[in-house]
Amino acid sequence: MPELPEVETTVRGLAPVLIGERIASLELRREGLRWPFPADLRQRLTGARVTGLGRRAKYGLIHTDRDDTVVFHLGMSGRWRVDPGESLAHDHLVIETAAGRRLALNDPRRFGFVDLVETAQLGAYPAFATMGPEPLGAELTGAYLLDALKGRRAPIKAMLLDQRVVAGLGNIYVCEALHLARIAPSRDAGRIALPRLERLVEAIRAVLEAAILAGGSTLRDYARPDGELGYFSKQWRVYGREGLGCACGAVVKRRPEGGRSTFWCPACQRG
Repeated sequence: MPELPEVETTVRGLAPVLIGERIASLELRREGLRWPFPADLRQRLTGARVTGLGRRAKYGLIHTDRDDTVVFHLGMSGRWRVDPGESLAHDHLVIETAAGRRLALNDPRRFGFVDLVETAQLGAYPAFATMGPEPLGAELTGAYLLDALKGRRAPIKAMLLDQRVVAGLGNIYVCEALHLARIAPSRDAGRIALPRLERLVEAIRAVLEAAILAGGSTLRDYARPDGELGYFSKQWRVYGREGLGCACGAVVKRRPEGGRSTFWCPACQRG
């Protein structure tokens, strides 16, 4: 599933094509994806000018001058194709701008979705209402985590994956950040001191920024809007490296946990 860096990469790829442009037409090639498209999606977007793009957690945002914001999620296999040379079977939504640029939302498994929300109500949107701070934003600090995790005996990895604590962190990047911060994924979250939490915040930002720079991690069918694959998987320190050597010389371990796996180095991440 595309995670935060993949969505950020997608938004950055769409920005130069869409910002300031008017939507000339919108074609819906099926009734919806995971959920039906909004009934008035075409009516509210046709003729609208795109004023900006953004991201909240793993959701992309397309803002318009009609005070509406398109919220999209890429699901398991979704991606936007910019100026596609040909139409593909799973191009389910196609946008054409007044400048003649075309964007196709391609989603073979149809686990993604597109919604339309009044921009002023974005904070109350059900998916966003209870979310914690953005991991790349100024609100995420060691002091914030110390307060949010106070008294919590759940493992730090589980708490970082809780969207109410931090928005948008997924399994790959939590494993990588905990390794970089030298914190065991099983450590009781409420027992981590402030200096280590500050180091963890720095590690989270470093891992995400490196992944965005590399275009994300290629999993299943994900590709950037320009068709290029993400290459952050080449930089993984522990994720997907069970039985291989850590930089310290120890062997990376894996533990299955409810449909996902935790990867860590028992030498680097002792506590």
